[in-house]
Amino acid sequence: MTANFRKRCAWAEGVGDFYIKYHDAEWGEPVHDDRKHFEFLILEGAQAGLSWATVLKKREAYRKAFARFEPAWVARFTEKKIVTLLKNPGIIRNRLKVAAAVTNARAFLAVQKEFGSFDAYVWRFVGGKPIRNRRRSMKDIPATSLESDALSADLKRRGFKFVGSTIIYAHMQAVGMVNDHVVDCFRRRL
Repeated sequence: MTANFRKRCAWAEGVGDFYIKYHDAEWGEPVHDDRKHFEFLILEGAQAGLSWATVLKKREAYRKAFARFEPAWVARFTEKKIVTLLKNPGIIRNRLKVAAAVTNARAFLAVQKEFGSFDAYVWRFVGGKPIRNRRRSMKDIPATSLESDALSADLKRRGFKFVGSTIIYAHMQAVGMVNDHVVDCFRRRL
């Protein structure tokens, strides 16, 4: 059976091969790499009000524009660099979102300093292991959870921007803190 005939979460179908590839290789896979966490924070924040497909298509341009998602480099971006980024058609040119990425890089570094890594900090909100839900269909997947509410509130307290509970729940799904692959999806492992 080829990958194209596997049963997947409904959201991955019908958008394009790039979406299927993302679903099959990344979404829901536990992440323990700080740079990958930072990448998803930037991308999830950029998505606010847009489709994930829009952001995913721009991912490579984001990698180039945001120093391959190296938070220490992004934290040093100046106002001049922000203005330059706002001229880049490869990314979402929203001043608040671009400025938030820089603000978040600085807050990210503070979290790393306090906890040793962002990974050590963030996984505490799910007890150190993925929450494995048993969703039967996409309509059963909530937009937020108690854990995303708590993580969102703590990130905001630490100065992060574009980290509302819905964005953070999406982040938790993307980095495997929450396994929301539906029960009949081939990517859902028990």
